[in-house]
Amino acid sequence: MDLHHQEEESRSEKQDDAEALARLEEIKKSIEAKMTLRQSNLNPERPDSAYLRTLDSSIKRNTAVIKKLKQINEEQREGLMDDLRSVNLSKFVSEAVTAICEAKLKSSDIQAAVQICSLLHQRYKEFSPSLTQGLLKVFLPGKSADDLDADRNSKAMKKRSTLKLLLELYYVGIIEDSNIFINIIKDLTSAEHMKDRDTTQTNLTLLAGFARQGRVFLGLPISGQDEDFFKGLDVTAEHKKNFKKAFNTYYDALSELLQSEHKSLQQMEKENAKLVNAKGELSEDSASSYEKLRKSYDHLYRNISSLAEALDMQPPVMPEDGTTRLTAGDEVSSSGAVKDTSVPEPVWDDEETKTFYECLPDLRAFVPAVLLGEVEPVKTKDKSSESSSEVVESQQTAEDTTEFPADSGSMADVSTIEQPKEKDEVDKEKAKDAKKEKGKEKDSDKKLENEKEKGKSLDVANFERLLQRLPGCVSRDLIDQLTVEYCYLNTKTNRKKLVKALFNVPRTSLELLAYYSRMVATLATCMKDIPSTLVQMLEDEFNYLVHKKDQMNIESKIRNIRFIGELCKFKIVPSGLVFSCLKACLDDFTHHNIDVACNLLETCGRFLYRSPETTLRMTNMLDILMRLKNVKNLDPRQSTLVENAYYLCKPPERSARISKVRPPLHQYIRKLVFSDLDKDSITNVLKQLRKLPWSECEQYILKCFMKVHKGKYGQIHLIASLTSGLSRYHEEFAVAVVDEVLEEIRVGLELNEYGAQQKRLAHLRFLGELYNYEHVDSSVIFETLYLTLSYGHGTSEQEVLDPPEDFFRVRMVIILLETCGHYFDRGSSKKRLDQFLIHFQRYILSKGHPPLDIEFDLQDLFANLRPNMTRYSTVDEVNAAMLQLEEREQASTAGKGSVERHSDTKRSGKSSSTVIFSNGKSTVKDVGENGEGHKEESDSDSGSGSVVRDGQNEELDDGNHDRGSESDDGDDYEDGIGPGSDDDNEFRVRQKVVTVDPEEQADFDKELKALLQESIEQRKLELRGRPALNMTIPMSVFEGSGKDHHHFGRVTGDNGEEVVDEENGEPREVQVKVLVKRGNKQQTKQMLIPSDCSLVQSTKQKEAADLEEKQDIKRLVLEYNERDEEEANGLGTQVSNWIPGGSRGNTRGYTGEGGGKGGGSRQRFVYHQGGGGSYHSRRK
Repeated sequence: MDLHHQEEESRSEKQDDAEALARLEEIKKSIEAKMTLRQSNLNPERPDSAYLRTLDSSIKRNTAVIKKLKQINEEQREGLMDDLRSVNLSKFVSEAVTAICEAKLKSSDIQAAVQICSLLHQRYKEFSPSLTQGLLKVFLPGKSADDLDADRNSKAMKKRSTLKLLLELYYVGIIEDSNIFINIIKDLTSAEHMKDRDTTQTNLTLLAGFARQGRVFLGLPISGQDEDFFKGLDVTAEHKKNFKKAFNTYYDALSELLQSEHKSLQQMEKENAKLVNAKGELSEDSASSYEKLRKSYDHLYRNISSLAEALDMQPPVMPEDGTTRLTAGDEVSSSGAVKDTSVPEPVWDDEETKTFYECLPDLRAFVPAVLLGEVEPVKTKDKSSESSSEVVESQQTAEDTTEFPADSGSMADVSTIEQPKEKDEVDKEKAKDAKKEKGKEKDSDKKLENEKEKGKSLDVANFERLLQRLPGCVSRDLIDQLTVEYCYLNTKTNRKKLVKALFNVPRTSLELLAYYSRMVATLATCMKDIPSTLVQMLEDEFNYLVHKKDQMNIESKIRNIRFIGELCKFKIVPSGLVFSCLKACLDDFTHHNIDVACNLLETCGRFLYRSPETTLRMTNMLDILMRLKNVKNLDPRQSTLVENAYYLCKPPERSARISKVRPPLHQYIRKLVFSDLDKDSITNVLKQLRKLPWSECEQYILKCFMKVHKGKYGQIHLIASLTSGLSRYHEEFAVAVVDEVLEEIRVGLELNEYGAQQKRLAHLRFLGELYNYEHVDSSVIFETLYLTLSYGHGTSEQEVLDPPEDFFRVRMVIILLETCGHYFDRGSSKKRLDQFLIHFQRYILSKGHPPLDIEFDLQDLFANLRPNMTRYSTVDEVNAAMLQLEEREQASTAGKGSVERHSDTKRSGKSSSTVIFSNGKSTVKDVGENGEGHKEESDSDSGSGSVVRDGQNEELDDGNHDRGSESDDGDDYEDGIGPGSDDDNEFRVRQKVVTVDPEEQADFDKELKALLQESIEQRKLELRGRPALNMTIPMSVFEGSGKDHHHFGRVTGDNGEEVVDEENGEPREVQVKVLVKRGNKQQTKQMLIPSDCSLVQSTKQKEAADLEEKQDIKRLVLEYNERDEEEANGLGTQVSNWIPGGSRGNTRGYTGEGGGKGGGSRQRFVYHQGGGGSYHSRRK
């Protein structure tokens, strides 16, 4: 086969060489004939008149010959020349010239016309000038009235053939004056003709033909055998210069014309692109004018390029216009379709989406080119080299076989008779070898076929498994990996199966469409038939479903249109197809077409709207969609679909936000509060806030603290902790924060705006955290709770402020109680919370059945605060519970009034005093006898105390501190009144701790110790020298008292008096012993004193007062010693408080308690020592 192929190639080469030689011979012969003809025309041997008279000069014969001159061609040339030789045209030369000028000559007829003209020129002297004038009339149409009515195309062809004829006539010597060509070129290159596009195009073709045929006039180099011929033409250098100048000037003017034509074409294309994007199609007038201009430009560019090639010049290079033709108007440049916005919106919403749709894997980097159908040219070379090597080897073997008999000398003497025998034997051997080789080839072919069949079966199995894995590719990595694996099984059959599998995606698995589209886009770079086939199938299916117009299988329609939309985002489906599908749905905007159109817009509408080249057209489509929605009576579902699709593609325009220009100091504060603040950095944030100029930043810090709703909800307690930390140094700041929070809560209740609900919840949480950090009392919390339930009720605005179906106030109460309600578990605060929860249940029942989320929150709230409390289900049950509660309150108040009246008889009735310490000063404030002046404040502080942390770090704790540890049961106190009773008032005063020099402190302690020692010694001396008012009772007095007064119960005090109980409740005299002293001896004397005597009564009172004072002094001493021990051990400021009843409760700081003046009231002084200041409080 290779030898046969080489033989064919050698034959074709030989034929080409022969043809080339034949052409050269023809050219050589034509040049020789032309030179001979020129010599004959330059020196014509015209016959005399006598010879002409012998020829036929009849009119009939001459007329017939002249008619033949109008139809000159190569076939009639010889006959026509014989006729011309046989007639006498001396009287009909002008008619012959006219006939030649009117003849419609083709390029192939030019040589025949030249020979005929040469014959006439050699016979008739007046023929040549008349012919020249007649041919020049073709280029001067103004002088010929007949030419004005001729068709433009025929005129152009006439000029082209005439110019060629003139040049050939000049070359053969019929025309000797070359100035006629200068006049023709000047006329053709005139600037007046450039105004008419058709004339310009015609002149360009004429000039290009002249430049190719008349290179000698332009001084252009001539190669080949024509060079000797053209050297014989006497064209002067001046003529060449004139010709060249005219051509160059005209070429420059044409280049400028081409540039302007190009610009006008660009402008028209941009305008057409706008129209296409706006209306979807062009009008007939616009399309026809564009096509006309496009053809004119293309024709002009081709002709100018042809002229430049003939002049041996570079054709003009036009800049890349970047535009496309009307056939692909959907891909027009974005210059005319860009939106008016200065900063266009990005096509993709985020980088991940952009990567998914634009960054496709390069299959050529993972798969060999052979598997992709791209055969490398190197392999063909290898095959050719292998075939050539095989040919060389065969030739070498042939040479060896030919050389072998020459080497053996014995074979030289073999006769010619033996040679045929040897040849027969050799032929037989060759036949046997050929049979064996054929058998081996058959066996090998069978093996190869078996292997191929096995390989095909394996490939089919692998491909089937690959198709089964296709629906499971729900990520970008999985689909990319499957795409690469498919390339190793790439065949034409598998490609068809793959397209079918992709097309038959399950109609309910819409999430696979994006990944299938990515696979198609990846394969489209190497396998062009896959995307084209799939797109055609989808388009056909869409047309079928639209024209079917049945209301069945909406899932199939949605799957089809979404697949088209996904492929559009990968730029596999042209946007023109998407717009045609959308237009088809909008033309019949009913039933399923509404769903199909909305799904298409949801899939790729935003992509087309944000793409610069399709923005205007998509905008118009969206406007049409909204107009159809307003005109047609759509149901709510369809109306919602249309609105969602519209606003997904074209979100409502919003004015650009003007960012506030904040000073650097304010920016730093916002950074600390909203960005840097967390559990670990709160100490550092507090330090940084303290370093700020407080007078300038206080108001802005307060403003930032009040914007707790803009930060994280879980960090509100950190803002409260910062407030607590700053209050150590700026007391007025904490007060301002509390005031602002309460004001914001009330404003929220007054306005009841839906958009401010998050803000209101954050402020309630903030208020609860402020209570946890001891900046508000429990009374504030309960007042806020009751205000939340009752505000606006009973007024005309109740329906606006608290509608019956609105449960937001319930959520507000839940938030506040979840924050700080677990501290109300002792004392009067527990009682008040129980009362409020009953009111809260009545409020909930008045609203009706709450939503599930509110109900679940309520269940959690009651489970955390009061798990044993009864949840009432009707309003009547709640009202009955409230009546019982009111009765118990009335009974308790009545019992308390009787107890107070009984205690008033024992007390002096003097008003107690309240001492408030502030910066070392004290003021006395009188209150009523039973402490009613501060009753509410005592209630507020019951059970709400917390252990005050020592140091700054404990002070900024996250709020998980124990507030109920210091609360005690009321039974542990003497009077049956707990720390949260109505008679228990607490006043807190904070003052700054002044740092003292250690040396001065040591000196002060030393002087104080010396002063105390001196006072103690002086007191001892005073006690010794002081006479005893109450002498000690001798022991002999007690020895005989049992038997003398066996029927009396005796109680003997320290002063020796004896109180005798009355028997049977009857008043008797009291027996006392009077101690007298006679000399150095003490003696007793018994006396009977009536029990109602003032002496007896005053003695009893004095004894009770002394006993109480002893107990107080004992407790104070024990507490003082214990506090010193704890301070020495570094255990903070929390100490133990010993109760006379034996129980031990925790109090905040040092607590001192003593009796008042005769009133029996109890005062407690609480002292707190912190890292940044001291904290004093006083409880009654």
